[in-house]
Amino acid sequence: MIREIRKIFKGELIYFADQKNFPYGEKSTPHLEKIIKDTINLLEEQFSPDFIIMASNTPTLLLNTRIRRISLKLAGIYPPLSDAVKISRTRNIAILGTRSVIQSESITEFIEKCDVPNDMVVHKIDCSLLVELVESGKFLTDKEYCKNVIKEVLEDVFLDNSIDVATLSSTHLPFLEPFLRSIFKNVKFLDPAKNISNILKDFVEDNDLQQNVLRIFTSGDVKLFKKNLQMMGIDDEVNFLTI
Repeated sequence: MIREIRKIFKGELIYFADQKNFPYGEKSTPHLEKIIKDTINLLEEQFSPDFIIMASNTPTLLLNTRIRRISLKLAGIYPPLSDAVKISRTRNIAILGTRSVIQSESITEFIEKCDVPNDMVVHKIDCSLLVELVESGKFLTDKEYCKNVIKEVLEDVFLDNSIDVATLSSTHLPFLEPFLRSIFKNVKFLDPAKNISNILKDFVEDNDLQQNVLRIFTSGDVKLFKKNLQMMGIDDEVNFLTI
């Protein structure tokens, strides 16, 4: 997500990892709404941002109708379903997401709004176990274990339904894309972050800044989070911020 934002936006970027409240995918909608409201209030008080990207599909979908009421500066990330419809040849698409999203009415309503053709099937797949691989850092330390979990969750449903396109509808899942591509060579995986320019165009104005400044915060274990970032080649300082 940060990589895609940096392609468009020059300025100070605040990245806040709310590890304290992980996993979002197991929270009730009212609880999740309170977490998001508290988080937005904190960020606005601490940093006075020009815009806030809620880089998680779970609250974006579950709180879809409430996003603008929470903050006019707030935008969310949605599954790139329309893109998937355009490129699927087998007419079978998968939305990979957290349990709360996959089981919600919100995702059903979202699919209906995307005008999916009648001859196309959208398979909703609970990938909470895959999200945990990223959040725990196992995708960095135990690759064979990750491959086995991915196969256990996805292999049968992909093969049985001839799925050829899948949306990575949790922002944790793109971290697993190298595994996914190596295991499922005939499936196209779509990262919602690629469409970030469409989101930012309503918020970002031209400025004179020539480079990005990245500041990273977590509500969880600073040392562990920094260690995981370093394993991904990110050496920026990590600071603690609590809600």
